[in-house]
Amino acid sequence: MNYQLFQAINQHAGHQPFLDGLMVFVTQYALVLYALVLLLVWILGKEKFKYTVVYAVITGGIGLVINVILGHIYYEPRPFVTHHVHLLIQHAKDSAFPSDHTTGAFSLALAVLYRHRKIGLGMLLLAILTGISRVYVGHHYPFDVLASIVVSLITSALIYKFKSVFEPIGRMIINIYNKIPLVPKNEQSLSK
Repeated sequence: MNYQLFQAINQHAGHQPFLDGLMVFVTQYALVLYALVLLLVWILGKEKFKYTVVYAVITGGIGLVINVILGHIYYEPRPFVTHHVHLLIQHAKDSAFPSDHTTGAFSLALAVLYRHRKIGLGMLLLAILTGISRVYVGHHYPFDVLASIVVSLITSALIYKFKSVFEPIGRMIINIYNKIPLVPKNEQSLSK
């Protein structure tokens, strides 16, 4: 079933130039877009937004560490290793399970979504597109993406629930930032 779902998505790769270009762009640059969004949120946002950025980075980092552990426990060859696929971008022949790109995208999006619905919703839509793109370009099976979503959901929910544990880290980072001369600050950050 996993391979059949993969084929249903990947069969379109290489046949539709616009869709190919979009999926290649998303799969290669979605995490860069996330970094830019988080940077803008940090620079333009008040202190609560800065905490959101810190929690998002922690969530993404922990999610990727969990992926590394899962990848060592269960090795799954990438689709292009075991099947004939429409491969749009070359990739290392390492474990496909779970998808690091998808985990990073969903972890960041969900961490923001918990605190700021509008920004988080936009990021979540891009995360969904990222997951689909990983299958479309031939790098992952759908279940690799699904496992990444589960890792992200659990990680982001736990970070949100226990955010008070991570609050001192956020406070320290924000205080260090506020001491840097010539960087943009806002009134709320300066008052603390």
